[in-house]
Amino acid sequence: MNIHEYQAKDILRKLGVPIPAGEIATTPDEAEAIARRIGSEVVVKAQVHAGGRGKAGGVKLAKTPQEAREKAAAILGMQIKGLTVMKVLVTAASEIASEAYAGIILDRATKKPVFMVSPAGGIDIEEVAATTPEKILKLPIDTRFGLMPFQAMRLGFFLYDDLAKARAASKIMQQLYTAFMQSGCSLAEINPLIVDKAGQVIALDAKMGIDDNELDRRPEIAALRDETAEEPSEVDARNANLTFIKLEGNVGCCVNGAGLAMATMDLVKYYGGEPANFLDIGGSSNPEKVVNALRIITSDPSVKAILFNIFGGITRTDDVANGIVTATKMNPLKVPIVIRLTGTNEEIAMKILSENGFSASSDMDEAVKKAVALATGGQAA
Repeated sequence: MNIHEYQAKDILRKLGVPIPAGEIATTPDEAEAIARRIGSEVVVKAQVHAGGRGKAGGVKLAKTPQEAREKAAAILGMQIKGLTVMKVLVTAASEIASEAYAGIILDRATKKPVFMVSPAGGIDIEEVAATTPEKILKLPIDTRFGLMPFQAMRLGFFLYDDLAKARAASKIMQQLYTAFMQSGCSLAEINPLIVDKAGQVIALDAKMGIDDNELDRRPEIAALRDETAEEPSEVDARNANLTFIKLEGNVGCCVNGAGLAMATMDLVKYYGGEPANFLDIGGSSNPEKVVNALRIITSDPSVKAILFNIFGGITRTDDVANGIVTATKMNPLKVPIVIRLTGTNEEIAMKILSENGFSASSDMDEAVKKAVALATGGQAA
């Protein structure tokens, strides 16, 4: 689960991280009033779960309250990567002397939270890692002991030669680590971490991604979820107990099991196609899941062909077949469907599909090739 910048800043601010004053506005009038309270130049920032806000015109400087109103009016309601901006953060502007990056990510290789800091902040850390990896310090943290003071100072000195700035940064690292652990994060970052013209180290932006598995035991964090800022199909899928991630392709995938779903998407790419989604119906034999899955996939206008890839272990393929039949009777398909079923009750499933006008295969490669060819209007690679 992602949370908004202003929510991440609120968490960090409560832990003592120095952050410019700011408030949320949902109307241009509110933005103007907030700018008057702040009493200085402000930055009006779109609050959506999408990167590239600045490039999309979602971050604007305002020198007066009236200008803040105008900037908010321009940003509110705009689309950024398909998401509508419903809120803006109006925050005090800062004079920047230098920019750095500080972040923590949960690393599967070390099975630890790993700090990544770089004096090259304000740009994509992925670009820095690819072009100048020596500008990044990676430091795994043993959660039994937490971030030790000497480790925090090491991070601070990697960013700044000046002792006072290094100490200020090391304190922020401690606070960032506390926020990461207390909030159940899989990612927490400050980009940029700036030094202003007065020499103060300040967190100018903040981002947090929360591990969904943490939400049941952290209701105060779960309450921060803003479904209006999320992809509607992903919200729909979550409410239907489906694991779904929207992608940019045109082959709609419905698979049981995360591993098979990943393999299916790889095979779609291998044969020259582009998956439109990751969708895992799980191990349940509930036909209703298949109905919901098809409804979500077909709601995406970019989908040109649907690929079912079911390997029946716990999942009964006849239940999946019944789900396909039920779903297509309720909402007749406007795009072709390719079905691969094998495993538990396979013969029964094939009979159900055949009796209802569907053909199915037990060969995964054959099914993927056909789906890609149908989606692209040509021949698969």
